[in-house]
Amino acid sequence: MSRPRIVIVGAGFAGYRAARTLSRITRRNADITLLNPTDYFLYLPLLPQVAAGILEPRRVTVSLSGTLRHVRLVLGEADGIDLDGNTVHYTGPEGDVGTLPYDRLILAAGSVNKLLPIPGVAEHAHGFRGLPEALYLRDHVTRQVELAAGADDPKSCAARCTFVVVGAGYTGTEVAAQGQLFTDSQVRKHPLRTGMRPRWLLLDIADRVLPEMDERLSRTADRVLRQRGVDVRMGTSVKEATHNGVVLSDGSFVDTRTLVWCVGVRPDPLAESLELPMEKGRLLVDPHLQVPGRPELFAAGDAAAVPDLEKPGEYTPMTAQHAWRQGRTVGQNVAASLGMGERRAYRHRDLGFVVDLGGVKAAANPLGIPLSGVAAGAVTRGYHLAAMPGNRVRVAADWLLDAVLPRQAVQLGLVRSWSVPLDTASPELARVPGRPDAGAQDKKSNTGAQDKKGEERGDPAEKRADGPEATEPPDPVQDPDAGKHPEPPGPVKRRNSRAGGSEPSPGAGTATGTGGRPPPGTPAVHKPHPDAPIAPEPRSQHPPKGDS
Repeated sequence: MSRPRIVIVGAGFAGYRAARTLSRITRRNADITLLNPTDYFLYLPLLPQVAAGILEPRRVTVSLSGTLRHVRLVLGEADGIDLDGNTVHYTGPEGDVGTLPYDRLILAAGSVNKLLPIPGVAEHAHGFRGLPEALYLRDHVTRQVELAAGADDPKSCAARCTFVVVGAGYTGTEVAAQGQLFTDSQVRKHPLRTGMRPRWLLLDIADRVLPEMDERLSRTADRVLRQRGVDVRMGTSVKEATHNGVVLSDGSFVDTRTLVWCVGVRPDPLAESLELPMEKGRLLVDPHLQVPGRPELFAAGDAAAVPDLEKPGEYTPMTAQHAWRQGRTVGQNVAASLGMGERRAYRHRDLGFVVDLGGVKAAANPLGIPLSGVAAGAVTRGYHLAAMPGNRVRVAADWLLDAVLPRQAVQLGLVRSWSVPLDTASPELARVPGRPDAGAQDKKSNTGAQDKKGEERGDPAEKRADGPEATEPPDPVQDPDAGKHPEPPGPVKRRNSRAGGSEPSPGAGTATGTGGRPPPGTPAVHKPHPDAPIAPEPRSQHPPKGDS
């Protein structure tokens, strides 16, 4: 008798832990296949430290093939799922296509950047969901400070040294906190001619920083940010983004070359393509993480709407803490459905949160005890070392070296502005020249519905705007590679699902539909910022302290 086939789509917090749990329980009595665009698991909570030059990129990645025994890794992106034929269709990194048959399927596709219908944002901002975006941000910030140091015009200097972060959740707060320290350290070595200091703005329509957390931790984070010099503006957001800066909701204009987008995330559009019952873009499952009426289909993480048994009538939030623990539960329940063990309902109670604010500063409340300063910093870093499934010694070594040695602020130029667009369904991949072009269908999916969800954040912008037409070439000073690419790169979005679902839903992309944006120097309908900024808010909500 053949062994049962288990396919896991996605290797984020939920998918990675599901694979690890199944590998341990099944003991080679099942064929486990993990489909993922990259060959690593990314520990998202430490991504801001990569952008700030504290950690090297490979420190926050964990090899899938090196840590998941008895799990077959298939590199590729799921295009569609044929529920009746029990197959997953995918496209490989070099454009090859394939199918994976299954007896049990775990959908753990995660989430992507959440866009709002604000004019210019898709063209001039970047997300912070993947490693390429963090690497681009580090290069971009370094370049802006270096260009500002050599500028004779005070206005140009001020604009280059102004960095705007939208979204005061976990990621936005950490990016602003770490970014201010990073740029201050650069200026100490290369003072600006005008005597200016880099300026970071943190914006959010909420009434306080970290609105998801306890008010005491929120106050701690707000105090640290302001003491460090971050311009915190609550009740304020971006009304329009332009080539030279951003128009704020209060009517003021901020000259800047950097717009970091951290307003939140939305479920991966792959879930909607299944045409099954949904809850705000998430696939509805029962407390056992199984899709009703589909005994072979399970879902976990950001792609799943899981009933919160601690809060009847609600669903668990889209956080790393829930995804990590749901991954273990879904792995156990899939094994139980094959006769190995007993299934259990997902139940978890938060035991604390941690937010790293850079240096020795942090905000944490382990077991409900609010901490700040050095004590919170020790708890935060201790937790991350315990939670990471690998690279603990390397991460600790980088922290130690950062404490005693100056950071290396150099541009590697590995990731260009055009290769990390905000409007992508695959933030974990950088766009590269010559990829198969799926831009036409992506544009279809990148309009409208996605950001009906803008209402949830009460965004002031009500109209969707088309980006401005390109009327001038990119600045070769900001992008030395401008015009050198022989052909425009294709977008890295998922293609139209072929079997189990129709074209991705309207909510699956950008509000302005710039899916086919070419690299600098290539004529385009929409002109990206010559050195477009970077943006964040990966589901950067950190796992809590411990399991319940």
